[in-house]
Amino acid sequence: MPEIWGVSSSAYQIEGGWNADGKGPSVWDTFAQKPGSIPGNANGDVACDSYHRFEEDLYMLRALRVKSYRFSLSWSRIFPDGLRTSLNYKGVEYYNRVIDGLAANNITPMVTLYHWDLPQALQNLGGWENTDMIDIFNDFCDFCFATFGDRVKFWMTFNQPYTIAWSGYGLGQVPPNIKNPGIAPYRVAHNLIKAHAKVYHTYDDKYRKSQGGLVSITLSADWVEPKDVNVLREVVAADRALQFKLGWFAHPIFKNGDYPDAMKWQVGNKSELQDLRETRLPLFTEEEKSFIKGTADVFCVNHYTTKIVSHVTARLSPPSYEHDWDFSESEEGDSPTTAISNQRAVAWGLRRLLNWIKEEYGNPDIYITENGVATDMKTTFDDINRVFYYKTYVNEALKAHNLDGVNVKGYIAASLMDSFEWVSGYTVGFGLHHVDFTYPNRPRTPKRSAHYYYHVMKDNEIHISRRMWKLPSVICR
Repeated sequence: MPEIWGVSSSAYQIEGGWNADGKGPSVWDTFAQKPGSIPGNANGDVACDSYHRFEEDLYMLRALRVKSYRFSLSWSRIFPDGLRTSLNYKGVEYYNRVIDGLAANNITPMVTLYHWDLPQALQNLGGWENTDMIDIFNDFCDFCFATFGDRVKFWMTFNQPYTIAWSGYGLGQVPPNIKNPGIAPYRVAHNLIKAHAKVYHTYDDKYRKSQGGLVSITLSADWVEPKDVNVLREVVAADRALQFKLGWFAHPIFKNGDYPDAMKWQVGNKSELQDLRETRLPLFTEEEKSFIKGTADVFCVNHYTTKIVSHVTARLSPPSYEHDWDFSESEEGDSPTTAISNQRAVAWGLRRLLNWIKEEYGNPDIYITENGVATDMKTTFDDINRVFYYKTYVNEALKAHNLDGVNVKGYIAASLMDSFEWVSGYTVGFGLHHVDFTYPNRPRTPKRSAHYYYHVMKDNEIHISRRMWKLPSVICR
């Protein structure tokens, strides 16, 4: 059985207080505050107001009796312009209160150092396309280890670097909204991997002996099923999909310090056909490969859905990470839809993904660091679809652990409460708790799924009874 059950959040999604007590702007502040960026012109200026209401969050966590709480640090709340010289003590005090509050209630903090909210001042210097960011990020993490590491024993450097590289610098859908699909995603991913490795070694060299914590990186992965498992080309395409998305980051860190062969061949071949002098996929030196290999103590993965993959021969022009794939994706049509398009609830895919990770990366300890489902915000408390989602997905995780021998060590539900859902604003919610954003004090109320998940965690098993057991009331007003 998983050793850790918990819930998750992230700084920009819940904290609010966007300029309170000396906090500097992040790229998400800049983007979301621009009219027309988000449905209803929503933003995270206030969000769940957790910067001022953490005691209410802690009350919910205590009532759920979670073992762990995954949250992120707002870089620009601690270093308003991204650099140590701008240190904001009020930001440090806030996170000390959060960490101390969790510790006082025997809740393990699982801390993400970067969950997409880059200080705007650093984006002005070129953001993650600038190699200087490797040292700048390392200095921020070094400060966090020194300041919070006596109480934080589980660190994640980046949340979903795939999303940063592709959605941020390729598709341009999220900050910094750069559309350079053939070059920038590879360049950014290269810098993110090197930054992660440097931070890992900083912890290894300076803090591991005294603090004894774990350091990893949170990767994202859909399961991909071949359109026809009896056709070799389709099976190879599905494996290629996993390598291009998960392996892009996992292969260097968990295998050999370098990108997957499928990526190197595809991008190299396409680049040659595009009459380029060298591959668009950057190269690691032998020294860098040795430095990167093995820089994670556990495998952290966010998972939501499953896609069906089929081989295609994609176009050459314009150059694009997406065209380098030579596969197409479609929905798994037999599974229930959710409030987010292309994110169907396909529980059986989780077990297959966990087994693939086990076989591909040498049976590592695995933490499912996000898993959950979006429902329309009009669905308030009786979220039976979310109960069904957790019942089926947790069941598949337990099958992987109990029947297949996968080392599933932790399961973190996404998320503690409804919050600012990035480009969806407040139109959908993932929360176990409903937040009423129409009230200034942001009242939180448990949904049916909170009651259900409470008993899953309490008994370490799936509840199939129709009876809904009662969770202690959590209504903060």
